[in-house]
Amino acid sequence: MKKLTKILLGLLVAATLLPLAASAAPYTTYTYTSDGTILSSPDAYVPDRVVDVDYMGIEDYVGSHRNITFDIEADYDFRDVFVGPDHKVYVVDGNHGALLILDRYYRVEKILNKFVNEYGVPDTFSGPTGVFVNDERIYVCDTDNNRIVMFDTDANYIKIIEKPQSTIFEEGSIYKPVAVAVDDFGRLFVISSTTYQGVIVMDENSVFSGFIGAQKDTVNLWQAIMRRFQTEEQREQSAERTSKELNNIAIDKDGFLYVTTSSIDPGMQQSSITSKSKESDYAPVKKLNSSGEDIMKRNGYYPPSGEVSVATSTTAEIKGASVIVDAAVGPEGTWSIIDQKRSKVFTYDDNGNLLFAFGDLGDQVGNVAKATGIVYQDSKILLLDKQNDSFVVYRRTEYGDLLLNALKNDNDRKYNEAINDWTEILKRNNNYELAYVQIGKALYRDGKYEESMEYFESIKETENWSLSFAEIRKDWANKYFWIIPIIIVAVFILVVKFFAYARKVNARAALKVGRKSLREELIYAFHVIFHPFDGFWDLKHERRGSVRSATIILLITVLAFFYRSVGYGYVAAPKDADALSILGTVAAVIMPLALFAIANWCFTTLFEGEGSLKDIYVACCYSLTPLPVFIILETILSNFIVSTETGIVQLLYTVAMLWMGLLLFFGMMITHDYTIFKNIITIIATIIGMMFLMFVGLLFVALIGRMWSFIRNIVVELAFRS
Repeated sequence: MKKLTKILLGLLVAATLLPLAASAAPYTTYTYTSDGTILSSPDAYVPDRVVDVDYMGIEDYVGSHRNITFDIEADYDFRDVFVGPDHKVYVVDGNHGALLILDRYYRVEKILNKFVNEYGVPDTFSGPTGVFVNDERIYVCDTDNNRIVMFDTDANYIKIIEKPQSTIFEEGSIYKPVAVAVDDFGRLFVISSTTYQGVIVMDENSVFSGFIGAQKDTVNLWQAIMRRFQTEEQREQSAERTSKELNNIAIDKDGFLYVTTSSIDPGMQQSSITSKSKESDYAPVKKLNSSGEDIMKRNGYYPPSGEVSVATSTTAEIKGASVIVDAAVGPEGTWSIIDQKRSKVFTYDDNGNLLFAFGDLGDQVGNVAKATGIVYQDSKILLLDKQNDSFVVYRRTEYGDLLLNALKNDNDRKYNEAINDWTEILKRNNNYELAYVQIGKALYRDGKYEESMEYFESIKETENWSLSFAEIRKDWANKYFWIIPIIIVAVFILVVKFFAYARKVNARAALKVGRKSLREELIYAFHVIFHPFDGFWDLKHERRGSVRSATIILLITVLAFFYRSVGYGYVAAPKDADALSILGTVAAVIMPLALFAIANWCFTTLFEGEGSLKDIYVACCYSLTPLPVFIILETILSNFIVSTETGIVQLLYTVAMLWMGLLLFFGMMITHDYTIFKNIITIIATIIGMMFLMFVGLLFVALIGRMWSFIRNIVVELAFRS
């Protein structure tokens, strides 16, 4: 009796723990940061159950319906899954040529594998691939029969929709519908596996309207040339090779189409992700309007293309760009795509922000061996597993509900409630960058600009930060508008007076006999930058400059770069750039100048240059004069601009560098008394010499390091032996 009691208790405990075990996720849910770092996230969806042929009850159904011809011993080939408005689940079985109609609890309600057509002739499917269901009709892509078959929602046959009536689809042309979607006006949007011009638009009477959403051809130049010399048979084979231009389609409640493709060149697709492109040329998923225009918002850190860090896997066959094979439309503007290569689901919001990614390859409950289809069913996601003849049901978690509610409040413009939801999300996932962005946006809409900027700064988000800062700047300008023209006029007057003073000082110094004062030498730099030819001539021959003044200009340049590194405006600074130390700034400015001066001196002694090392050093330092002026101005302005105005400070920096480069070029030409051609040759040789000196320097440092390591090892050995 006691033994029996223990057994019963054990079974009770096992029964209690079984649902928990079934709900545990055998994968990691994650998102990406702006720099491509993977951040783990709470599970938004967890596996609820696996629905296979046994769970569906196919054998019991066939056994109780003797009039059905269905070989339950034959292999299955599940190709598509769809959830109708009545919450029933429709599964396409290509091998049996059947449409399995399941109730909302995934039990077989009907098997549709034969029908009587309008001619009274028994008919069947051949290799069906896709299905679409609306409130009135069921559309089955009868792929190998080159047609779409339409039924009512009770699975009663209505009609066959043949190949579109158009000269494009002439007799003998290939037409294999694999996916279909229908809008509220009865227009059919068909994906044909042998048609690469885009989505076929037609009506139920096979009247062709045109193509929309054609995918950019990714064949290389050689393939394009070879096509021109192909025979008709070879071109037909080529069409078959490009037949996967588009592979699936979904439609939302507003009639917008989500089309997917897996035929994009993987390198171009990954390059588009790496460059954070917002273009659709190499996008594996697009959102099309009725005119075929791609209207997808790609405002996330990375374009919606699946995996970002594609080289993280240790398995060679799942490296590289994602293979996107299906899309599904979820609630509140969310939508999901599946990466068949990794059997992962990537879910985005209406702006293209990645909400979460989950799933993995494997045989554990929740993992999928080969994902081929995805669809939403209320608060669940169904993921079709072609290899295991089943689909996995994932239920939304409390975290997923919270995330969806936050999006709903954003969409309904209930920003205070949205802030509360996103704050709750941060309590569960404080690394979730999208929450910071959404809270910042909500605060911005509520007029709390400074608070919103703090949230944007915490994740280094510049675009939305700029919107908040623009409002603060606008308020400041409206309040103190009278100060701005006063500052501009005052600066203009000061600049004019300074240059007038500089002209007087330079004129007096030109007539002065003997050594010039330090003030005169420094002010002479402003004559050199505007009059380089006579300026550099007098700098060398009239001794208008010296090593001390040149060194002061160099130090001022170093300080200007240091100020730039610590005082650059938030929106214009590199997102992950840390301020350089003063020693780092010194090295970054002085080392290139020293390398240039030494290399130039080495080569000009061979090319009969007239300048000494001292002359070269002085000329190089005086050529730096525009840099501190423009860099200080650039740094100050960078604190008053928004992201759309960064070109202004970039222009200032570019002008300064070009100006310095021209001064350096003419300075070397005048200093060595070269012609322009000879000076160009010398400058090129100098650059090569700089690279050689860097190589020798690195080699010397490595040698010193090895010697030091050798000496240290000897000392340690002697100490150990003593």
